[in-house]
Amino acid sequence: MSYRRKDTRPRLALWMLVALGDIVLLLVSAGVSALVALLGVVAVTVAGVAAWRLTRRNALAGEGTVPVPVPARRRA
Repeated sequence: MSYRRKDTRPRLALWMLVALGDIVLLLVSAGVSALVALLGVVAVTVAGVAAWRLTRRNALAGEGTVPVPVPARRRA
């Protein structure tokens, strides 16, 4: 019998993309240029992800998998 490893890495959810698009639309409706609004939202998002990953740098070695306990072998 084999076991699958559970993938626990965070994913960019669809609702996050919708929220970022809403922020861009709000900035455009407030009079900010569409290009400036889009670049600003992308820059803030990239900076936030980079800061989050830097704070978790020591935990990245085993990222994405959950260790599975293996019973010890008996000596004959």
